[in-house]
Amino acid sequence: MEPIKDELNLDAITAIFNAQKVNQFVVANQSIKARRKKLLALKKAVLVTYRKAIKEALYKDMKKPAAEVDLTEIYPITSEIKHTLNNLNSWAYKQRVATPIAFLGASSFIKYEPKGVCLIISPWNFPVNLTLAPLVSAIAAGNTVILKPSEMTPNISKVMKTLITDIFNENEVALIEGAVQTSTDLLSLPFNHIFFTGSPAIGKIVMSAAAKHLTSVTLELGGKSPTIVDETASVKSAAKRIAWGKFVNAGQICIAPDYIYVHKSKYEALVTEFKKVLNNFYENEANTSKSYACVVNTNHKKRIISIIEDAKEKGATITYGGKIDKNSNTIEPTILTNVSLNSRVMQEEIFGPILPIISYDNIKDVIHTINTNEKPLALYIYSKKNKNVQHILNNTRAGGSCINNNGVHFYNNNLPFGGSNNSGIGKSHGFYGFQEFSNARGVLKQNIPGALEMLTPPYTNLKEKIINLTIKLL
Repeated sequence: MEPIKDELNLDAITAIFNAQKVNQFVVANQSIKARRKKLLALKKAVLVTYRKAIKEALYKDMKKPAAEVDLTEIYPITSEIKHTLNNLNSWAYKQRVATPIAFLGASSFIKYEPKGVCLIISPWNFPVNLTLAPLVSAIAAGNTVILKPSEMTPNISKVMKTLITDIFNENEVALIEGAVQTSTDLLSLPFNHIFFTGSPAIGKIVMSAAAKHLTSVTLELGGKSPTIVDETASVKSAAKRIAWGKFVNAGQICIAPDYIYVHKSKYEALVTEFKKVLNNFYENEANTSKSYACVVNTNHKKRIISIIEDAKEKGATITYGGKIDKNSNTIEPTILTNVSLNSRVMQEEIFGPILPIISYDNIKDVIHTINTNEKPLALYIYSKKNKNVQHILNNTRAGGSCINNNGVHFYNNNLPFGGSNNSGIGKSHGFYGFQEFSNARGVLKQNIPGALEMLTPPYTNLKEKIINLTIKLL
């Protein structure tokens, strides 16, 4: 990875921040029509003007197949924009709420106002999607925004820099490239909201920095997302769906199935079906397949190799894959069996093309193990029996879940997306993203004189009787 040229210093970053701070009320008071116009411009840029450049840059950075770029980078943004355009008028309009009869003569409503100057820090695994999708929500809510993409994918960062500069003035939306020092400098500033996507470890740093200014945060984090395949599940559909959800983007997905618990009666059949599916996906040779991405860099490659080696040392068997391409950062999809719960592959978030499979006999043991760990970002259940599904849902906790599928809940803009505790704070997508970048300002308007005005001091016996009656009846 080449160093980023002309990295901005703190003074230059602060100047951009201050310009947005001065301009925030101008942006906030722009019409809904103006916000829609910006979103349409962003949609055109992603879908038409820069689509080819995005694909070329992501191939350079991660060998990401063009079809995967469309499915996992382009579509989520255009879908988010379309959903927002269809609903923005109702979201942004004041929401009338009931007023208690004790306040007769008044009316109440909620005004969703912009939080102000926002910072979006995005990761390298889906750099376009996870940079621009939150931007859609921030624009819809009427904020000014500074974007900070990851330095690990420099080619796509340059494309996004050009795209943002082409559409927006710097005092409204700006993209700042840089590494750790740039992030540190940005986090020292008193933003009104920070939206961060990344690991729990860095999320804690972001939250600590935000606390100094009492800045609100949205933390989209990760963790180990379990998948349960019970005795009633369809092995064929489970294998195909899990394989795609796991090995798209070479497994570098926060909501990827991290490991599988499969009932012992389905264990052998599932492993066999995985082999068939993966051979079909990648034409028996994933490392040279045009349909398979690579890991982001050499350090990440070394980390994944070390996880595999640790698992093998602790008794695991490579049941499928495991080939390492010496000339690139490509690691073949790898299925591990006979995995020890004490191995790193079961202790750390994998974030790569390794899939441990463990058989179980009693679902209570599986639930206990899952609940012993931190709450995952996602939990997936494959079952044809609703009683089993409900039992698992009721006795586990997770940011989100899919039943008989995995990962696709991310694409439904009517669902809130986000984690819980260690896997995240706050939600995104659709109205939930709009809410995250807004302050729900409660407003009570006194229209005519109210009864409370008759209960001001001095507190006579009559007034105390009326107050007492009000407490009892209202």
